[in-house]
Amino acid sequence: MASLEELRNERLKKLNLLREGGYNPYPAQTEINTSIEEAVTNFDQFVAKGHDITTGGRIMALRRQGGLIFVDLFDNGVKIQTLLKEDNLGHTFELLADTIDIGDFIQVTGKLITTKRGEKTVEAEGWKILAKSLRPLPDQWSGFQDTEERLRKRYLDILLNDDVRDMVVKRGRFWQAVRNFLLSKNFLEVETPVLENTAGGADARPFVTHHNALDIDVFLRISTGELWQKKLMVAGFPRTFEIGRQFRNEGMDAEHVQDYSQMEFYLGYADYEQGMQLVEELYKHVAQEVFGTQQFKIGEFEVDLGKKWERYDFRETVKKMTGVDVFETKIEEIEAKLKELGIVYDKKGFNITRAIDNLWKYCRKQIAGPGFLVGVPIEISPLAKRDEKDPRRTQRFQPIIAGSELGNGYSELNDPIDQMERFNEQAKLREAGDDEAQMKDEEFVEALEYGMPPTCGFGMSERVFAFLANRSTREAQIFPLMRPKDK
Repeated sequence: MASLEELRNERLKKLNLLREGGYNPYPAQTEINTSIEEAVTNFDQFVAKGHDITTGGRIMALRRQGGLIFVDLFDNGVKIQTLLKEDNLGHTFELLADTIDIGDFIQVTGKLITTKRGEKTVEAEGWKILAKSLRPLPDQWSGFQDTEERLRKRYLDILLNDDVRDMVVKRGRFWQAVRNFLLSKNFLEVETPVLENTAGGADARPFVTHHNALDIDVFLRISTGELWQKKLMVAGFPRTFEIGRQFRNEGMDAEHVQDYSQMEFYLGYADYEQGMQLVEELYKHVAQEVFGTQQFKIGEFEVDLGKKWERYDFRETVKKMTGVDVFETKIEEIEAKLKELGIVYDKKGFNITRAIDNLWKYCRKQIAGPGFLVGVPIEISPLAKRDEKDPRRTQRFQPIIAGSELGNGYSELNDPIDQMERFNEQAKLREAGDDEAQMKDEEFVEALEYGMPPTCGFGMSERVFAFLANRSTREAQIFPLMRPKDK
């Protein structure tokens, strides 16, 4: 078997043959007037008219039978056969036969016909090279199975794997469905800064970079404009949303990546109860629009988004599953329970907040959903309103689907005094070593002092799409971040 370098050298020779024959192997212009998809979709109309078309794409199959060459041209997920005859192409036929390979891009001009085998075909009367490929495509079945290699060369994975191509298309439709739903509810789409002086709006470790012009260190945002969108509430915009990238400098696993897409909306004059109604409607809409169903197999869970969504009270659920009452416990009791349950956790900056959160995550993984987590303790919700009936709880909700939290929302805290007190508590946690505790943002508190209406905020990431597609979050990204090959 020839080596990759030998195959590449053979293609370089063909490249030179094309140039010697007067063909530019990489022309800037094409004469394509009909896409392959248009040719296939409107095949009968084109045949009836009998007009020539010019179409083009990548050669994905090639076979010669004497004075005939059959090639399969592929573009945008659609294939059409092309018949290249020596009788039609004359002296250019041999140049074509000697120089084209699987992987090349060509355009062909001719009439659409149906072969004796019933194959929709372009009978070419002319051809043109559009781009000469210098590397052979990997074998779809035996030469491209390594997961890391597929993710590193995702463009080939998409080209050769219809399932991955379909995922890319559905991913685009997913965010469009979210956008269309919110626009239909009279939300305004906004854009807020990605670089921030203070990384706020979430419990996460940020990425830090240096702003040369201002000579300051800044953070890549860890939320999609939460504090900025709430400032827009102060400014008089009662319904806003943003879809964009956010960054968290944390660990990687099947559900978490560091650079990902997120949507956050803010609904003025509403509380978390109204937010839950809207989110349930949103998830059902998106599932139907993108996947055409409400029933999903996600890991080991069977999930029906179409049924009535449950409510899972934080305190009751944890107590039922672990025996620990999160409102009547100490860190020592939780640590003992975590050890008993075999739960591994990060001891750096460990505190009662992280202890309760680790205990809940153990419980969460056993819940199929769909439903909403409610009654979340104040310690782990620094931006949510207190429950008026029980100040130890917050008006926070999280969609629970297939053992995971697929979103986060709450009645936003708009009491500036309470907000500053919570920022101060979070600052103490940061000083004690908790890198994920919230940073104090005094400018945001100042904005709240001008007055913000009652507001419900909610955020969901691309993990929702990954779960519905039954893929890991990393596999559901088009181009996941990879370690450099030489590292």
